[in-house]
Amino acid sequence: MIAGTDEAGRGPLAGPVYAAAVILDPKRPIQGLNDSKKLSALQRERLSILIKEQALAWHIAACSAQEIDGVNILQASLLAMRRAVLGLAVEPSLVRVDGNKTPKLPMRCEAIVGGDALVPEISAASILAKTARDAALLVLHERYPGYGFDQHKGYPTPMHLEALQRLGPCPEHRRSFAPVARSMLQHAPIQSELLL
Repeated sequence: MIAGTDEAGRGPLAGPVYAAAVILDPKRPIQGLNDSKKLSALQRERLSILIKEQALAWHIAACSAQEIDGVNILQASLLAMRRAVLGLAVEPSLVRVDGNKTPKLPMRCEAIVGGDALVPEISAASILAKTARDAALLVLHERYPGYGFDQHKGYPTPMHLEALQRLGPCPEHRRSFAPVARSMLQHAPIQSELLL
């Protein structure tokens, strides 16, 4: 039984990195699976519902911004994928992973560069990870409305960088990422004055 796994959110400056693992049902094929980046938000939402309804097993996991800062974004991505695979209700015999590195797992793993566009199980995982992360960033927008997380989803857009410069980082910003570290230095004197 084959599982696919993929992550979403390696590049953003804020929020968790998400991963999903999916085992598809060969008797219930899902049309339109593709790399989540090649699909519209509406297509992703529609497909995520179908995947959850028709897959033999699926699981979504994450690593927090604090965990990312503790181990680095590559290791956090691999850890999130490990959590997703180990969370599956059915144990796969083979895990196909998007990219050129595999998480530490007790079963056989294959890394496939561009797998999110080539392997349906990885495409499905890519879609679940992306839709879960986008939903989480909408929640972060409610909590920290000044940053525009609902629009850029934490990616380093001009709008986000301007907000970071103006407001300084929020607790969900990844301190180990250079633009956030620069913002912390810029805002440190202001914050220390507030403590006096």
